[in-house]
Amino acid sequence: MLSVLAGRKAAMPPVWMMRQAGRYLPEYRDLRSRYPTFLDLCYTPEAACEVTLQPIRRFGFDAAILFSDILVVPDALGQQVAFEAGEGPKLDAIESSEGLGGLKPDGAVDRLQPVFETVERVREGLPTETTLLGFCGAPWTVATYMVAGRGTPDQRPARVLAYRDPELFQALIDILVETSTAYLVRQLESGADAVQIFDTWAGVLDQRGFERWVIEPTRRIVEAVRSARPDARIIGFPKAVGLRAERYIAGTGIDALGLDWTVPLDVARDRLQSRLPVQGNLDPLALLAGGRALDQGVEAILEALGAGPLVFNLGHGILPETPIAHVEQMLKRVRGTAG
Repeated sequence: MLSVLAGRKAAMPPVWMMRQAGRYLPEYRDLRSRYPTFLDLCYTPEAACEVTLQPIRRFGFDAAILFSDILVVPDALGQQVAFEAGEGPKLDAIESSEGLGGLKPDGAVDRLQPVFETVERVREGLPTETTLLGFCGAPWTVATYMVAGRGTPDQRPARVLAYRDPELFQALIDILVETSTAYLVRQLESGADAVQIFDTWAGVLDQRGFERWVIEPTRRIVEAVRSARPDARIIGFPKAVGLRAERYIAGTGIDALGLDWTVPLDVARDRLQSRLPVQGNLDPLALLAGGRALDQGVEAILEALGAGPLVFNLGHGILPETPIAHVEQMLKRVRGTAG
């Protein structure tokens, strides 16, 4: 995994899945039932470590990704965060300078000490050949939840606030850049081998907003993390940005690019992988469907991208209702052991 992130082709591409530790696994559902809230599970290092290791034991993925959530950062900043079953996250929306003033950046990263303890425990429990990935949400994506107080179809509240009061929105982004940088550095210091920056909502912005709210904050994080950890490997995952992925590569300085499933494979090969390692990009619905559709999806990615540095992954997170047998089918096909 780390060799590919350094730009080298692997004879067999390393493979992991976004959200690989989670609700599609019965062992996860059993453990989750023992904790009152999702955040209780995230902040209990012994349990979060166990969840992180579950898919490694079951499937032997080439990388483990820390079990946590992008919204632990606003929680650490003092914003009220809760996860309601069937409804997603709920936060106290930040709609004005008063709401912004309620955040407490000082000491925020220290309040995430349970996460760093989880990283340490996972590192001790992982096979030596398995890469450990830390992560954070990109400032833009995290800010969209902080402003709206929830997820929305197009994150309109944050977009409107960024247009109406760019100074206020910039102040929020600046807090998130500083906190996220320190958060990633501490994960790396605790034992993570590489980190991923998730920008799930990068694709909803116009070009000017994309430059200001996606590229610039990510560039600042990448530079600051590398200043503290010169050997850090950083994967950027800007979802649904289309051909703006080229600008994202050039403007942020990431080491590898995560691709969502809408990226054409010839474009990924000729215009993106020619510049840096790529990760992705199987449609999670193909994995859900299984059968020939899954085989064809895997084969198309390997044929198009297998000659260059590739980390095989999904184009977004695995869906909770995905059959375990389909994950096993995918792995056999990637690893060349399918009949």
